[in-house]
Amino acid sequence: MSSIYDTYEPVIGIEVHVQLSTQSKAYCGDATTYGASPNTQVSPISLGHPGTLPVFNKAVMNYAVKLGIACDCTIRERNEFARKNYFYADLPKGYQITQDTTPICTKGFVRIKDAEGNDKKINLTRIHMEEDSGKSVHDIDPFNTLVDLNRAGIPLLEIVSEPEIKNGEEAYSYLSEIRKLVRYLEISDGNMEEGSLRADLNISVRKKGATKFGTKVEVKNMNSFRNVQKAIDFEIIRQIDLIESGEEIHQETRTYDAAKNITIGLRSKEDAHDYRYFPEPDLVPVIVPQSYVDSVRENMPPLPYELFVKYTKELGLSEYDAFVLTDSKAFALYFEEVIKHTTNYKGATNLLIGPVKSWLNEQSVEIEEFPIAPAALASIQTLVDEEKISISTATQKLFPALLEDPTADAAALCEQNGWIQQGDSDQLQAWVDQALAAYPEKIEEYRSGKKGLIGLFMGEVMKYSRGSADPKKASALLREKLDA
Repeated sequence: MSSIYDTYEPVIGIEVHVQLSTQSKAYCGDATTYGASPNTQVSPISLGHPGTLPVFNKAVMNYAVKLGIACDCTIRERNEFARKNYFYADLPKGYQITQDTTPICTKGFVRIKDAEGNDKKINLTRIHMEEDSGKSVHDIDPFNTLVDLNRAGIPLLEIVSEPEIKNGEEAYSYLSEIRKLVRYLEISDGNMEEGSLRADLNISVRKKGATKFGTKVEVKNMNSFRNVQKAIDFEIIRQIDLIESGEEIHQETRTYDAAKNITIGLRSKEDAHDYRYFPEPDLVPVIVPQSYVDSVRENMPPLPYELFVKYTKELGLSEYDAFVLTDSKAFALYFEEVIKHTTNYKGATNLLIGPVKSWLNEQSVEIEEFPIAPAALASIQTLVDEEKISISTATQKLFPALLEDPTADAAALCEQNGWIQQGDSDQLQAWVDQALAAYPEKIEEYRSGKKGLIGLFMGEVMKYSRGSADPKKASALLREKLDA
């Protein structure tokens, strides 16, 4: 059933600030370790002392080029810097060094899945380099705001999307893909809870079919992807309700209250000209020649979308399997090593998504700490493929045994523990005969139509064989006897 809300369409753009994992700050040698004691990772440069001069950190350019290539952007050759002027307690210089008219990356896109699960490209306006401000702390002293300047000067890449996101679900997918990208590229840990990835949401609504944008509202201070989705969904309804009641939407900055699931007005939104951008006089332009871009491109790691296509198109895996395998770079690279030793890609995937991922979750560790080598995991699948062990033996007996002794040989463990399946027809015949002899009355019930009793007889066969009977051969032999 349609409603008034269905006659509107949201227009959403997102500005993502990615804190880079460089060893030093953007324009000085201060350390960037997260969690250090407040105001211990500062210097006269990051504190904005008069007469100090910034020096550009080349690693920032390298990281920006990597992200630009990954997003299929145009990389600018001549990059100039600007001062973005505004007073804030945690910005010691009184201005932020950023890029205004010459962002290092323009255009490009990020691939996402829309709300219906279809592929969609979110086009980018720009990616530019800048520095972070310090951090204001409001929850320690009840009467005063405290300022920690450790973060001041840490390098950022700001990713500005075109206003092409349609709902909270697409925003969630967009941010997830950006986090995945920066982690694959190893340019940021992407931890939203630590402030390494922050998002500002620009949200407006308009009547479907209209070409003019509505009044934009910015929502800041997001602390999780899920809250981004909730804030967008709330703000869309709030704005439509205001329009329908005849009220005006004001251009402003709001924040999201997760406990109440509402957005709250903070201040009227200043326009860009209020920042009084002008060229940064203390930094020379940074030149990014095409030869440098080409060298970075040649050394790029495999990207999640490339692996996703490989797994679905070349290996024949489902989109779900490919999505799980590519969720983290380390997990995907582990899988890449496993399939060097087996061509049963689906079987190897099942091992990783099943017992391996379960163990990682139980231990609260990542794949880097998984003790079984990729070749050893592949050997488990090989033993199953060769019908030497059943999949249940593989996952319930061999897998735990290798966790206990990761250097052990999988085949040798199976031999030592009597897990190798017995396919010898005489031996199987003996176990089948024992199973049938144990329940003579059930034979007639089976033949009368209760075909589910095959499970009872199979259980007996596995009991007599101590789990070593080949299930396929044993089942076939049982049916042959019962159907005779």
